[in-house]
Amino acid sequence: MSRIGRAPVTIPAGVEVKVADGNVVTVKGPKGTLTQALDRRMTIEVEENAVKVSRPDDEQFSRSLHGLTRSLIQNMVQGVTEEYSKTLEINGVGYRAAKEGKNLVMNLGYSHQVIVPDTDDVRTEVPNPNQVVVKGMDKQKVGQFAADVRAKRPPEPYKGKGVKYADEHIVRKEGKTGAT
Repeated sequence: MSRIGRAPVTIPAGVEVKVADGNVVTVKGPKGTLTQALDRRMTIEVEENAVKVSRPDDEQFSRSLHGLTRSLIQNMVQGVTEEYSKTLEINGVGYRAAKEGKNLVMNLGYSHQVIVPDTDDVRTEVPNPNQVVVKGMDKQKVGQFAADVRAKRPPEPYKGKGVKYADEHIVRKEGKTGAT
């Protein structure tokens, strides 16, 4: 039995979880509402203040879906109570970010500015010119948006210039040694 799938998801106060036909789970909380269609093979039951997920059989695919389904529900519950966030750092001379309305405007060493608009689900904050914070309810959308911003100028291995995650370590390479 999956240890992750077997554990119930506790529902905090102020959060409402509904399961519709076809395993469409809707989670409503103080930060907003998230809806996701999960695999029909799993049985999702909402009890007093917990959500329990069970699987029909012990096949490999069912076992893998069991833990996944429970984790997705847990992420939805956590997202509507406290938002997810990813922090990006910008390193390099003249590299910086600024917020103009709903747009993230970055100078990343190109001949033009890189402009990334906020979406309905994800927003950005710039606490200082070398730091960007991506926030939102949906964990997957926050991670994808942060990856898209990082892809505008990935960090290079020689000087470490570019956009990187705050907890990311860049493995540096040695430069040219010159003629002997």
